[in-house]
Amino acid sequence: MGVRTRGLATVMGGAAIVLTLLGGTVAYSSAADSPPGAAARDTTPPTPPGTPKLVSDTATSVTISWTKSTDNVGVTGYDIYHDGQLCAQVKGSILKATCGNLSPSTNYGFYVNARDAAGNVSQPSGTLPVTTQPSNDQTPPTAPTGVHATSVSSTSIALAWKASTDNVGVTGYTVYSVVNGTATRIGASSGATPSAQLSALSPSTTYHLQVTASDANKNESTPSTPVLDVTTSGGGCTQPVCAVTQVGKDDDVVWGLVTLPDGTILFNERDAHDIVHLDPRTGAKKSIGVVPNAQSTDGEGGLTGLEINPASFAADHWLYIMHTSPSDNRIVRIQYDPAADTLLTGTEQVLLSGIQRNKFHNGGRLRFSPDGQYLFAGTGDAQNGANAQNTSSPNGKVLRIKPDGSIPSDNPFHNAVWSYGHRNVQGLAFDSQGRLWEQEFGNSIMDETNLITKGGNYGWPSCEGTSGTCGTAGFIAPKHTYPVAQGSCSGITIIRDVLYVACQRGTRLYREVISGSSLTNVQQFFSGTYGRLRTVEPAPDGGMWLATSNGGDKDSIPHNSNNQIFHVALG
Repeated sequence: MGVRTRGLATVMGGAAIVLTLLGGTVAYSSAADSPPGAAARDTTPPTPPGTPKLVSDTATSVTISWTKSTDNVGVTGYDIYHDGQLCAQVKGSILKATCGNLSPSTNYGFYVNARDAAGNVSQPSGTLPVTTQPSNDQTPPTAPTGVHATSVSSTSIALAWKASTDNVGVTGYTVYSVVNGTATRIGASSGATPSAQLSALSPSTTYHLQVTASDANKNESTPSTPVLDVTTSGGGCTQPVCAVTQVGKDDDVVWGLVTLPDGTILFNERDAHDIVHLDPRTGAKKSIGVVPNAQSTDGEGGLTGLEINPASFAADHWLYIMHTSPSDNRIVRIQYDPAADTLLTGTEQVLLSGIQRNKFHNGGRLRFSPDGQYLFAGTGDAQNGANAQNTSSPNGKVLRIKPDGSIPSDNPFHNAVWSYGHRNVQGLAFDSQGRLWEQEFGNSIMDETNLITKGGNYGWPSCEGTSGTCGTAGFIAPKHTYPVAQGSCSGITIIRDVLYVACQRGTRLYREVISGSSLTNVQQFFSGTYGRLRTVEPAPDGGMWLATSNGGDKDSIPHNSNNQIFHVALG
């Protein structure tokens, strides 16, 4: 398997792999334990294991069991996940495992994949929802004191305060705006850092601010006192990120998003499988059609990528779409009729199929080269790290095809693969030099932003970010990394050679200036302000579209989310 994480010992191509993973139970044998030649002949994956049952749980661990999977040769191991993150592995004879390093009073979804000696991975079991036990810690942190503004502009306020104390440990701070006695979350600071940056505020406006501290058991302190009044300055915005205006909302997971020539927006609803037309000037929206053969995965699969060809859309009206089907992930194109404002599903063409699907790690982002000659796609490893290093597999890759689905003759492996060694690619963007940047989910240590090169190997599953064996010759290092608690970043966009990165678990937007081949002057905005952020795209006026991803993110149930689409003015 070779999964990137702390405490990992991997023998690639050797007889055994032994892992110590996240406080969980781990023991796994490699394909080398099977008879010579057997693995090469076996292409049949095991059946899905039975839905897990809860054995026991504490505030920081969960133990589950399941019924065994079957295989034409034999099951050699099981991979145990929560919410797309690998937390334990066991041998095929063991049907119980413990996942540790969890947080108290937190909802998790546990499921199991089986694998055989050839490295074939099953589709997942059903999901067991578990809420961990509350901690014995019922003591909240002390209230922050000495809250003060360290800088004020027309659209931003920087705050600092004296750190709170706690009997166990402070894990974060929340900043509230108090209006007529009602407190609304306006910002946050993760970890124990006693400061926060409030962005996209209104000029010449007085804000009434309070701060609370929280611990790992979600005990929240009393608010800081007195309420701090800070008035932003007048005049125009002099900051990198300026006013934020809501232009739409949706009750499904907003994934791919494109701007049409008339300035309106099309976006994908991942779980409902339809494409929605939104007029950002009025907020009016309409479903233009459901994508045929799209299917969810009870996780992160469904209707994902959406793109138009900048060189030809005005004439051909093709929408390029990536989605999960009952058998795979695939890239298709379907024509859009602007006059009737509808999706012409009868025109569908399958451009690339056979990209393995699984509950999580389906990738999904699409991006045309600026000249419109090539379509790039980001894929996930389908929860099988071996796929990422296999250049014959389209999984765990950045792919490159022509608009009609044919393979360019100069692709490095004579197939659709452009770069490899990726875990789960969900962000792609081109800079002014025509270089492709990529955003990738890590497992438990680091997310990464990469500058993609033809035929490049980015190291997964042997390394994650800069951890593991990332110093191995031939592995290309990321240009920037993010601790997963401050990242889990999905979409990226580049506007005037500044990279913007939208993060989900980290609930923030990163702004990073491209200088040569480096990312410099890294800043964070909207930390905790709008919740989980998934998609960013350029807006026609030089600003940016920003879509949230709150609620219903990992269950594939249509219309159970609460999401907003914003226009962000950039200074």
